[in-house]
Amino acid sequence: MLTSEHLIFAGFLLFIATILALDLGIFDRKSHEVKFREALIWTFIWVGFAIGFYFLLIFFGNHLHGVFTKEQVISQVAKFKHTISLPDSFTDAQAVSVYRNNLGLEYLTGYLIEYMLSVDNVFVMILVFISFGVQKMYYKRVLMWGIIGAVIMRFVFIFLSAALIQRFDWILYIFGAFLVITGVKMFLERNKEEKVDPAHHPVVKLVSRYFPVHPVYFRQHFWFRNKHDNNRLYFTPLFLVLLVIEFTDVLFAVDSVPAIFSVTQDPYIVFFSNIFAIMGLRSLFFVVAHVIGMFRFLKHGLAVLLSFIGFKMLLHVQLEQWGFTTIHSLLAIILILGVSIAASLIWPVKSRKKTKVISELTGEKPV
Repeated sequence: MLTSEHLIFAGFLLFIATILALDLGIFDRKSHEVKFREALIWTFIWVGFAIGFYFLLIFFGNHLHGVFTKEQVISQVAKFKHTISLPDSFTDAQAVSVYRNNLGLEYLTGYLIEYMLSVDNVFVMILVFISFGVQKMYYKRVLMWGIIGAVIMRFVFIFLSAALIQRFDWILYIFGAFLVITGVKMFLERNKEEKVDPAHHPVVKLVSRYFPVHPVYFRQHFWFRNKHDNNRLYFTPLFLVLLVIEFTDVLFAVDSVPAIFSVTQDPYIVFFSNIFAIMGLRSLFFVVAHVIGMFRFLKHGLAVLLSFIGFKMLLHVQLEQWGFTTIHSLLAIILILGVSIAASLIWPVKSRKKTKVISELTGEKPV
């Protein structure tokens, strides 16, 4: 039997599929190098979509799970551990309004976490493209198909994690400890030079062992049939780049998805916030490529952010007793990121490695 959850979720997937189809069929018909202005416009468009969805949630979010009474709100709070309280004097309308506003805040907080953590992932992608010698005009195509794969993998990862958390709530403590360790490790290795070795990357070695890989790029194609070799199917280096990007996203999701579960245990809200952040990742890639030199202390901020989220998961019971709500999480995240960005602007000493990499990528001096 179809429920409101199924219908709304199907509508969301249809919207995402339509945007991707339009992008692949109309906007991406001809491979070209994405300039800063184009990337900035698309970044504003995707952020606009994400903010628009926030307003949908605060006005109509109760329709997601079919919540229309105070008793149904209480049931949802118990099921997904929402950090809201409802006085006995609240009417159905007041309870539903509080519930909608909280859903919106959870979504916005999760989106901000995912979007900012994406910045670190973007730099790794930049290194992948440069290390494999990919032409700039093909970056957009690889990122587009990479996003499609990421959407599918996030769907599986998020709803599987949600099912496990509902059944075994102690998993939150494992997620929390993992994020604290990851945050500390990121802080200690903040100045470590990042490298991508195409010849020895595990994905490249695995694919090359079992499938025929042609050593030369074949325009924008991921594979082709070689007429001089009995029409044999060959994968191109561009396909290997796509697989490495997907592998990178899987590693990234191991950090970011548990981080959002610290904000909400509603898998739909986690999925919505993840997908909007991922859909904006491609345009963010080209924006970050031009301005990443400005954010010297951003990695410090991301390390503190992951550690904060990890401790929040480890102490979630105590924090709820102290009255720590979603709005407090959002303010703390904004403060952490704001301080790291402000410090970067005040003390703008550039990393030589990043300056060199961005110069190679854009062909111009980074900001």
